[in-house]
Amino acid sequence: MTENYTALYEQHKKAGASFTDFGGWQMPLKYESELAEHHAVRNAAGLFDLSHMGEVWVTGSDAAAFLDFALVGKLSAVAVGKAKYSLICNADGGIIDDLISYRRPSPEEGVDQYLVVPNAGNAKVVAAALLERAAGFDVVVQDASAETSLIAVQGPNAEAILLSLVPAEQHALVTELKYYAAVEVSINGQDLLLARTGYTGEDGFEIYIPNLGAAGLWEALLEVGESHGLIPAGLAARDSLRLEAGMPLYGNELSRYVNAYAAGLGPVVSLAKESDFIGKEALTAIKAAGVGSTIGQKLVGLKGAGRRAARAHYSVLKDGSLIGEVTSGQPSPTLGYPIALAYVDVEHSAPGTIVEVDLRGKPEPFEVVALPFYKRVK
Repeated sequence: MTENYTALYEQHKKAGASFTDFGGWQMPLKYESELAEHHAVRNAAGLFDLSHMGEVWVTGSDAAAFLDFALVGKLSAVAVGKAKYSLICNADGGIIDDLISYRRPSPEEGVDQYLVVPNAGNAKVVAAALLERAAGFDVVVQDASAETSLIAVQGPNAEAILLSLVPAEQHALVTELKYYAAVEVSINGQDLLLARTGYTGEDGFEIYIPNLGAAGLWEALLEVGESHGLIPAGLAARDSLRLEAGMPLYGNELSRYVNAYAAGLGPVVSLAKESDFIGKEALTAIKAAGVGSTIGQKLVGLKGAGRRAARAHYSVLKDGSLIGEVTSGQPSPTLGYPIALAYVDVEHSAPGTIVEVDLRGKPEPFEVVALPFYKRVK
């Protein structure tokens, strides 16, 4: 497999990052301490390179109608400047990817424009699927992933850090920006797209910028952020943060063999929208059958009673019988006890249910709990 490197690879090397392969990309796993990076995001701020993510622009007079057809959500109802979390599914309802779509201002009269952001390992697959589904629609699908960098500032001090760089006349654009919304701002003379989104459970921003400007922005953020407790953070901290926030990860909780209802993502499926969409027939039948709610398996949170953590693929048991499998798990740095996500048989999915996880031959008790495990105080 060809190794891919982001435009910030040299910055990570200089900072002493340990690297790992993620979706074919060499990404920083951690810099010094993944635990310190995790706590920095919860208590101050962390800086993430997310440039392995994809960026696909959908433009044309049929852009809204096309995305209504290609994705399970009603993207035509998204206001300009706002964003929506959605899924792109197969005809059988299996999840190809979960993604965020931003509706941007029209580049010209009668033309709509969206930025669709798929996950790293699925970027090319999603771009290809959108191109295939675009047949018959007046749209242009452009995969801009290779020339776009994505930098995230996450944590309670994120807004203050951004205000240190954005011109004073644009401060209101930052302070008034709502969650799941995006606006164009300028930093050091570079125009960029600033979104109030993230994958950590904290307030924060994700910044889309051409590759050529990425290193300068990264260094500028580190410089102004130092007094606010900002440190660079890698994928290890990002994973522990998203797990505490109960956010699914494609390849762990989500896959082509999982449907939205079992994954607890039924609310993002718009069966009521007027237009047909790929996967609608299958998802309608799945919902009617009660899969994920009354039959089959359902994604749940598990809280460990002891100190040992469950890990992906560990078996979940009830009275010695197999009832499910862990998809993600580790000790929670914020909460101080082991947490996990798992698919379990629906009859054992109610909060308060005590199950066991087979920790390498030794069953240990875990309690089914409501998600998320952690929720920030606003």
